[in-house]
Amino acid sequence: MKLNIGYALCGSFCTHDKALKYMRILKDKGHNIIPILSFNSAGIDTRFGTAAQLKEQISLITDNPIIETIEDAEPIGPKQMCDIIIISPCTGNTLGKLSAGITDTPVTMAVKSHLRINRPVVIALCTNDALGASAQNIGKLINTKNVFFVPMHQDDPHRKPHSLVANFDLLEDTMLSALEKAQFQPVF
Repeated sequence: MKLNIGYALCGSFCTHDKALKYMRILKDKGHNIIPILSFNSAGIDTRFGTAAQLKEQISLITDNPIIETIEDAEPIGPKQMCDIIIISPCTGNTLGKLSAGITDTPVTMAVKSHLRINRPVVIALCTNDALGASAQNIGKLINTKNVFFVPMHQDDPHRKPHSLVANFDLLEDTMLSALEKAQFQPVF
């Protein structure tokens, strides 16, 4: 089954390389990848690379225009553009906005638009405050219809005890389960 996958990247810049790897894997399996970037991913240069380099890599992988504005993300639901949306990586900031129903970035608008037609969203969370301030948002969204989490783990429990990172190797399995309306287990 070939899918139209909305693939959103948020500003967990240190995990963009992993996100791009799995974007490429899904594309190589014949899926159509519709890239969506948060404002931060689309515009901030970091020690992990420039925004221009990220956009160039995404363009080479997907052969599709990048959705970088709220206006361009809004039609995703009404036009049924995606079978599923994957947010990989999803930051604690975006997680909080989704939990509170805030729609002020291309990624949050894409998700809102997509959820209104009852289609699944997969979150690959990567945040240093997952077991702190973001824990309540995980709890809320894990109980939200059509929202599914890529299994996650503590990446450095001694130096960053509140941090969780998605197990990117389970992204595709989580996506396939989400299409069946089931959460891939175990989550933690």
